[in-house]
Amino acid sequence: MIQAFPDSAPAAGSASLDPPTFDPLVFNPYDYSFHDDPYPTYRRLREEAPLYYNPDLDFWALSRHADVVAAFRDNIRLSSANGVSLDPAAYGPNAHKVMSFLAMDDPRHMRMRRLVSKGFTPRRVADLEDRILELTLRYLEPALSAGEFDWIAEVAGKLPMDVISELLGVPEADRAEIRRLADLVVHREEGVLDVPVAAMEASLHLVGYYADMLAERRRKEASDLTSALLAAEIDGDRLTDDEIIGFMFLMVVAGNETTTKLLGNALYWGAHNKDEVAQVLSTPDRAPDWVEETLRYDTSSQIVARTAVEDITLYDSTIRAGDKVLLLIGSANRDSEVFDAADDFRIGRDSSQKIASFGGGVHFCLGAHLARLEANIALEQFARRVADYEIDEENCVRVHSTNVRGFAALPVKVTARHA
Repeated sequence: MIQAFPDSAPAAGSASLDPPTFDPLVFNPYDYSFHDDPYPTYRRLREEAPLYYNPDLDFWALSRHADVVAAFRDNIRLSSANGVSLDPAAYGPNAHKVMSFLAMDDPRHMRMRRLVSKGFTPRRVADLEDRILELTLRYLEPALSAGEFDWIAEVAGKLPMDVISELLGVPEADRAEIRRLADLVVHREEGVLDVPVAAMEASLHLVGYYADMLAERRRKEASDLTSALLAAEIDGDRLTDDEIIGFMFLMVVAGNETTTKLLGNALYWGAHNKDEVAQVLSTPDRAPDWVEETLRYDTSSQIVARTAVEDITLYDSTIRAGDKVLLLIGSANRDSEVFDAADDFRIGRDSSQKIASFGGGVHFCLGAHLARLEANIALEQFARRVADYEIDEENCVRVHSTNVRGFAALPVKVTARHA
């Protein structure tokens, strides 16, 4: 089974004319300077250490596209049962309580995924399109009329969580607080190599809120996803309350934060590549091309963890059973062996079948279609109303997380399109 990983692949970018780098290669996902720009480190990992080991944090990392894709598909030797985060408090046998089936292996994973899919259907997602447009315009139009605003605070940070709240049936009056808690769940403080206390407390509040909501739906059924999950049944098998709450929490972390960061990264890199984004500003229905290149170039979900079930020999090293293995999605998407001019932001390139942004194999992201739908709608509506825009670089604030990449604040100044 070792040949499932193409360890004979040539070093990515080995023909580069860049001068050699003599600094020791250190990859620390908690390092704030790494968060500012991880891509030079990723490139060195692909070239110099495609299987990297960090002795201080005790993890292995795979950085080449071929290896990351192969690892996603190898759900037998690489387990998800301890969760997908490097953070110690989020890693272990109880990870499924907040990460649902992302932190499960088959057959448990497949059972849970099939039951959830009975409620979280493509039809239910498609039926949200008009509501997503309505929510987008609710936030976008007042922001654009101001001329200068924080894209995250006013639009990107509100829309995805509100869409999830709409799906689940969270009352509008509670949505701002749910968004605030969701932001706290993923924030990481410099020098703290674990989940901060504030994030743990926010997680407990969210779980408690969803437990109360679930109890309410048991008393009175509604037409939302929460009620659909309660009703989901296959051959007499149903989801437990804890399983439903775990999935609802997963939607907050995986469905909300990643889409917020996707929208922020799209605007940021559009502003840095004016000739590219001009294609969309002049032809707004090309927004999906903007979304796809952002997913490749600077995806919000950068790193996921696995646990080796057995010894795996790769690149003349042996990953021991029980070791943590990080799959570097952000690096895979910049692999020049797969993507032409991988470090260039090129709207319109055809890479949607190659990107690793939504995982692969049995754990392929169940919410990929929803994320794309939200981003496509939001960026198309932005492009329909904006002739040009600038980012206030000095006042951008990055989120610091071991898994997610994006902005906590992204001030923009827009030039409105004249009707």
